[in-house]
This record gives sequence, structure tokens and C-alpha cells, in this order.
Amino acid sequence: MAYKITDECTSCGSCVEACPSEAIKEGEPKYTIDADLCIDCGACVDACPANAILEG
Repeated sequence: MAYKITDECTSCGSCVEACPSEAIKEGEPKYTIDADLCIDCGACVDACPANAILEG
């Protein structure tokens, strides 16, 4: 199951750099994760300083 970025996102970009599948893109007003590209590795969760990424 792909991860999702919540409204707690501060658009810092840490998750983008951590994503090995390049599934995270800048959006308005927060970043988004493309579920088709997400490989469910969880690297973005560990990289997010705002704890704004959840499974599901």
C-alpha cells in the first residue's frame, strides 16, 4: 500500500531526496506521492521531519 502525505507537510523536500523510486512530486500546497511509482519502502517516512507521511 502506497504512502500518503498529510496536511502536516511543510514542503521541505526531505522526502523527495529520500525516495528511491522518484514517486514524490512537489504539489500545491504540499508534496504528493504517486501510488503507481511508490515501492512502499518507507524511506520517505524516516526522512520527514514533520512526521507528515503515513501508510495508506
